[in-house]
Amino acid sequence: MNDNKISIQERTKKLAVRVIKAYCQIINNRNYDDPARVLGKQFLKAGTSIGANCAEAKSAQSTKDFIHKYEIALKEAQEFKYWMEVMIEAEIVTANKFSLLLQETTEVINILAKTIKTLKDKKNF
Repeated sequence: MNDNKISIQERTKKLAVRVIKAYCQIINNRNYDDPARVLGKQFLKAGTSIGANCAEAKSAQSTKDFIHKYEIALKEAQEFKYWMEVMIEAEIVTANKFSLLLQETTEVINILAKTIKTLKDKKNF
């Protein structure tokens, strides 16, 4: 995506929509077996949770709470990336199919990590 002009909340919401669409494609595959079903649900849950936690951060009660929500979003993004890598290695999807999602997820991870670090440095957490 590489669009630095939108907020992380909007960016992760767009990522969630892409995750939902990818999940729908996976489950519509006629080779959709039990491992693909389980991994697909993990993929869906982690991928949509990133944006939900970023959205929640907008209503944080304090800087500490805000950082905490972003830390959860970061953990979910790292888990989401893991599930994509597992699905690729298990040949449920091709690397090519997930290349843009992996790239976007890596960028989101970097943004969240940098934001968390900057906020912690400012607050001396």
